[in-house]
Amino acid sequence: MLAYLIRRLFAAAVMLVVIVMVVFGIFFLVPKWVGVDVALSFVGKQADPAAVEGVREKLGLGDPVYLQIWEFFKGIFVGRTYAGGGDVVHCAAPCFGYSFRSEQAVWPVLTERFPVTLALALGAAVLWLVFGVAAGVLSALKRGSLWDRGAMIVALAGVSLPIYFTGLLSLAIFAFGLKLIDAQYVPFDQSVGGWFGGMILPWITLAFLYAAMYARITRATMLEILGEDYIRTARAKGLREQTVIGKHAMRSTMTPILTMLGMDLGALIGGAILTETTFSLPGLGQKVLDAIKNQDLPFILGVTLITSLAVLIANLVVDILYAVIDPRVRLS
Repeated sequence: MLAYLIRRLFAAAVMLVVIVMVVFGIFFLVPKWVGVDVALSFVGKQADPAAVEGVREKLGLGDPVYLQIWEFFKGIFVGRTYAGGGDVVHCAAPCFGYSFRSEQAVWPVLTERFPVTLALALGAAVLWLVFGVAAGVLSALKRGSLWDRGAMIVALAGVSLPIYFTGLLSLAIFAFGLKLIDAQYVPFDQSVGGWFGGMILPWITLAFLYAAMYARITRATMLEILGEDYIRTARAKGLREQTVIGKHAMRSTMTPILTMLGMDLGALIGGAILTETTFSLPGLGQKVLDAIKNQDLPFILGVTLITSLAVLIANLVVDILYAVIDPRVRLS
């Protein structure tokens, strides 16, 4: 198990370095190759040539490519010195570059907003795993029953309805209509109860979409597994139905579920844009939209790296869980 974990950690580290280099190329080298001036994006189209040249020198855009990549890595992992607004600003911690608009370090903004997005993603993931997988297993065990048909109808509605529709509908009913929930977001350090009340509707809205997908996948996988020979053999041996389902069928069912969870959770940590925008949550989502509108490349780059890192970590956890569920995976 330790050797398997070391191999996965090494592979994740190599992948992270590759991702950083690819992202650097996309944001800083490709625009140059296609004739787009990053320095001009920084100062605006109305700036005089002297200002553009000053920004190019300040950002090091005229340096050789290998030196730009080194400074980029240095800025991510150990911080860097940057002359912003005429003053020298030292970012002792990782800074992910500086905003083209505010000239503020990107890293502090990410760390300020990231906990909100992380809480949204993890809370919703718990809900959709518990309810989605449970609904899918029950539907498979009660195939053709009223529960099965009703659950699949709800799942189809959950997959079909967009988040901004279900989010606004839940706000209209539970927050503004029945006034059962105060949907106003409150920071965790100010009030735990207020924070939970502000997050419950976003959790449910986001979990409704994913729980519907997980219920359908779980049902289809469980139905296929229940027809396998080893399930019939386990029943023929006289094992209790709870043991057959819980110990044998669920192990195989969880493999595709874990695969989906790794990708979905990683993507959500990168920013659940629609959900955060609908509920006015101060997470990464709204900031990403603003950065895209303003062509703020450093911030978009920072969120891209955070998203990539989240996907890597989520898939690393999934690989470890694979090894726990199926010992044969450790040999791969």
